[in-house]
Amino acid sequence: MTPAARVQAAIELLAEIIAAARGGGAAADTLIARYFRTRRYAGSKDRRAVRDLIFRAIRRAGEVPASGRAAMLGLAREDPALLDLFDGSPHGPAAPSPDEEAAPAGLAPAWLLDRFDPLIGPEALSALLERAPLDLRVNRLKGSRETALAELPEAAPTPHSSLGLRMPEGTRVETLPAWETGLVEVQDEGSQLICLAAGARPGGLVVDLCAGAGGKTLALAAEMGGQGRILACDADRGRLGRMSPRLERAGVTIVESRLLDPGRERAALADLAGAADLVLVDAPCSGTGTWRRNPETRWRTTPRRLEQLTALQARLLGIGAELVGPGGHLVYAVCSLLAEEGREQAQGLERRSSLVPEPLIMAAGRAAGSGWLLSPDHDGTDGFFVARWRRP
Repeated sequence: MTPAARVQAAIELLAEIIAAARGGGAAADTLIARYFRTRRYAGSKDRRAVRDLIFRAIRRAGEVPASGRAAMLGLAREDPALLDLFDGSPHGPAAPSPDEEAAPAGLAPAWLLDRFDPLIGPEALSALLERAPLDLRVNRLKGSRETALAELPEAAPTPHSSLGLRMPEGTRVETLPAWETGLVEVQDEGSQLICLAAGARPGGLVVDLCAGAGGKTLALAAEMGGQGRILACDADRGRLGRMSPRLERAGVTIVESRLLDPGRERAALADLAGAADLVLVDAPCSGTGTWRRNPETRWRTTPRRLEQLTALQARLLGIGAELVGPGGHLVYAVCSLLAEEGREQAQGLERRSSLVPEPLIMAAGRAAGSGWLLSPDHDGTDGFFVARWRRP
């Protein structure tokens, strides 16, 4: 592909990504992979170059661009060399007119900016648009961090998690023997810290209420030393189904999965009421803390969607609280830095529940009300809010 053809491909893909963001379609990475599966003429350098153009354009545009061309023009008008590729050549984009619309630069949609936690300032928002590192978690069931470092000489220990490894950008993790044997699993350092702070103990009964594909379930099982019982729940059959091969590779045998019917979770979990030693509610959220990985999610969040998410979070917290037995704990986590999904949810639970806030033992982060906030500028992790309560 010529340089101009790469720009045109980026414009076409940006148009698809914008449409998907507006309509709840597939993520940018998925759309890019689909695009190149039908264009075998594009080599690996072409794919990397196009992908880089796309994510540069996404990261600089806070509001949803009017079109893929407007998104790329916004980037090109800051880069004369890129603007020169709008030359009307075969397979390249047409030259822009002087008054043609270009997407303005910004951090996020304007309505969203004042919804962030008070601890989050401009530096944190800027850091949310940087590239995320590639972190691995060492599986205690298979070995130690020292064992993993010996197998992965290119890895470096993460600064906060005692189980974390940071890999060079572009590492193909699934080709590593340490991954194939289950010694390591991909997990952001922030997620690792949440699992370490949750306090799962060998022999306990743990409910992972929003388990998804099992990232935190695996980490909790390792903290339990493979002893006890974990019930991994989710309302998405497909996500739960992806957990089985991960459990097998990690050597985890104490996990049972349970598919929940939205709106009927209490009935499905009635046998566990007041019995759990630990309940983790890793609730669905806006994902504002993961913009480093998926910057186009800024365009997906709407006031209506946020309202729906906060209502769901409050309901799931209530369900989780009912499952906690005497002396047991409830842990709430969201990969969001919005106040209404974090500290305000914690405050709401404390007004309507007899659970007692309990300080978290965290190797990073900042206190945020009765919870804890992790952010990329302060901690080098994805953005999270996490809080913990105890049943007297």
